[in-house]
Amino acid sequence: MLKSIELTKNFGSKTAVDHVSLTLNAGHIYAMLGPNGSGKTTWMKMAAGLIKPTSGSVLFMDSPINISSRAKIAYMSTEPYFYSYMTIRDAGRYYEDFFEDFSYNHYSDMLASMNLEEKQKITSLSSGMVAKMKIALTLSRDAKVYMLDEPFNGIDLLARDEIRNCILLAAKPDNLLLLSSHLVEEMEAIADQAVFIYNGRLIEVRDLETMRETDGISMADRYREIYGHVEAKE
Repeated sequence: MLKSIELTKNFGSKTAVDHVSLTLNAGHIYAMLGPNGSGKTTWMKMAAGLIKPTSGSVLFMDSPINISSRAKIAYMSTEPYFYSYMTIRDAGRYYEDFFEDFSYNHYSDMLASMNLEEKQKITSLSSGMVAKMKIALTLSRDAKVYMLDEPFNGIDLLARDEIRNCILLAAKPDNLLLLSSHLVEEMEAIADQAVFIYNGRLIEVRDLETMRETDGISMADRYREIYGHVEAKE
């Protein structure tokens, strides 16, 4: 459903994504893993059509990313993107105006499940509450691809359970979800596929059930094998 071919992005002399060829299929939840600076966010932004690659290409349903395909890709960034006057309700109405596939009713239901009140001003929310609202906004779209960049940032343990349930409910046979996070244990409870990336290069893509059965290791174990020496140096 979503594919990158020799995808590369340079920022001056720094290569953030380095010739990454990756195919993501519908019906799966992917965890994109790697230390900070590995290229996860840059890859997602190119796949969402928000930044242009230096070289290579991104395909959605075998066609280059364009205005039509971008309307079917829901991307949640880590950066704040709300006006200071907005309430939680305003953010939902903003999305409703901007995205034809956005369901305000679904959004309202998700807010209730996360104990968020629509009248609250966004500037009064904690970082964890803002994170939950952003996830509710993104998952209230009827998209084919959902990409959530660090969805568990700033969220406490109990709230993570709420987020995890919402993500699992959003997964359908005809869509795909891609999540990046440094919280590997949280990802293991959600994902069925793992994408390991480092220094802008794709290391490997693993089916988690097969890895557990054939190699006898978890996603967290494999993460330690690949990145343990890296993080030990930092």
